[in-house]
Amino acid sequence: MIFEIDNVELYFKNKRILNGIYLKVDTGKVTAILGSNGSGKSCLMQITFGSMKAKYKLIRIDNKPILKPLYLTKLVKFLPQHHLIPNFFKVITAFKSYGVNWDEFISQFEAFSIFKNYKINKLSGGERRVIETYLILKSDSKLVLLDEPFSHLAPLYIEQIKTLIAQEKKHKAIIISDHMYRHIIDVSDEIYLLKNGCTKHIKNLLELEDYKYLSEGSLS
Repeated sequence: MIFEIDNVELYFKNKRILNGIYLKVDTGKVTAILGSNGSGKSCLMQITFGSMKAKYKLIRIDNKPILKPLYLTKLVKFLPQHHLIPNFFKVITAFKSYGVNWDEFISQFEAFSIFKNYKINKLSGGERRVIETYLILKSDSKLVLLDEPFSHLAPLYIEQIKTLIAQEKKHKAIIISDHMYRHIIDVSDEIYLLKNGCTKHIKNLLELEDYKYLSEGSLS
């Protein structure tokens, strides 16, 4: 599958946030969106998903325009920055709701076995993020949007989630954004930098320094 979002324009009152955005992601690849705080990364994710309305956008899948919000197509799963699972849900209930195997999960995250019948709001922010990210990656979809998946995670869990992303991209297209740019660079096949409301396709990592996203020498 080839997914494209094109010509995105977004305004808040009279301020232009996004202008002429283009992004492409293929099945088998992780495509990253990098950008400074306030550059519009989360807005672009929400516009792609369909939960935020843009002044203009064009979405294509395999060159065919998709005219209804993407979340109505059942092709996509979205991990937003905010909590995803209702506080009153038990952990095991969330796994059943997403159709994801609990035993497979605890074979990879053994320490979480004690949480099976906990309500989700009894977990720490990092524990909750691990579960939400796992559910989004493992549930049935062709396109996955991950907004800040590494937020609040312990280093061990970050590495496990990176491994999971590498496994799931084999049969999914994944778009990821996070301020932890080193981890993003590690897992990504393609990188777009969001700057001044536009996307720049990064062909060489040193361009991230040229565009002043990273300070000189950050990548060495």
